[in-house]
Amino acid sequence: MNVLVTGGAGFIGGHISEQLAGSGHNVTVIDNFEPYYDLGIKEHNVEAARQAATDAGGSYELVRESITDAEIVDELVTDSDVVYHQAAQAGVRKSVDEPAKVNSYNVDGTVNVLDAARTHDVERVVVASSSSVYGKPEYLPYNEDHPTTPVSPYGVSKLATEQYARVYSEIYGLPTVSLRYFTVYGPRMRPNMAMTNFVSRCLHGEPPVIYGTGEQTRDFTYVDDVRRVNEQLLADDSADGEIMNIGSTDNIDIQTLAEVIRDEIDPALDIVYDDPREGDAEHTHADVSKAAELLDYEPTFDIREGVREFIEWYRANEEWYDPLVRQS
Repeated sequence: MNVLVTGGAGFIGGHISEQLAGSGHNVTVIDNFEPYYDLGIKEHNVEAARQAATDAGGSYELVRESITDAEIVDELVTDSDVVYHQAAQAGVRKSVDEPAKVNSYNVDGTVNVLDAARTHDVERVVVASSSSVYGKPEYLPYNEDHPTTPVSPYGVSKLATEQYARVYSEIYGLPTVSLRYFTVYGPRMRPNMAMTNFVSRCLHGEPPVIYGTGEQTRDFTYVDDVRRVNEQLLADDSADGEIMNIGSTDNIDIQTLAEVIRDEIDPALDIVYDDPREGDAEHTHADVSKAAELLDYEPTFDIREGVREFIEWYRANEEWYDPLVRQS
């Protein structure tokens, strides 16, 4: 199939591109290489997907442009069977500083993608949403009926993204699926995340730094689970028109996460604390029963197993990856 992945040089988009190219599909990626973090990681994402395409006999094309350019988006969507819309200006704290920029990329860019997909009758648009749409929990775990009261411009933009997808499905008959990701982690993940910083500091003999009390909780979802469900949606129409959580087997507080990473690398290290970051949600926890019912989704990595896998990968790739984390 001909597949377009927006934001396909990013973390999740890169893994989706690699997975689909490795299955022999023809993958086109649009990514503007926004320097939100060191672009060396994106270059490695591109190389991994290119190699997967070569090994599987598929094809891979990279277009360094922005989804805010409606003409380019329309041109790329024309020959696409399925679109994976992963492009976004990431970062809760970034959105607090630059809400207009986040809106331009995440909302206006999404409308460009959906409009082109509607015009050219693509088979499906799979949209990346986020647990950030929920905001402060009224109850946990979050199910899809939980009120959506985001506490950051990023969360607002993701709520708009998935709602536009729903409306395009209902009004225009465009098959869309929106996946609310819960803190995805794994190889080649963004360098400016708590997990990467904990691992890097511990490997350098430095205490991990927790922003806030450490009582914040998160679902951490291993990227293999995310890319597996995305590949399933290439041909599975069971969830068309739906919005659903994609999370993990359990959640963990940040204090415990820091301790698990510290104990894997250097149990002698202390843990230090700093002021909390503005806009961060206090708690996230996914109810994935809807995805399980519609797609037989079942997360396969618990957080401790996933942390060990990530640390092993980090050590094997420390020469190129660690400097990028240190600079973030």
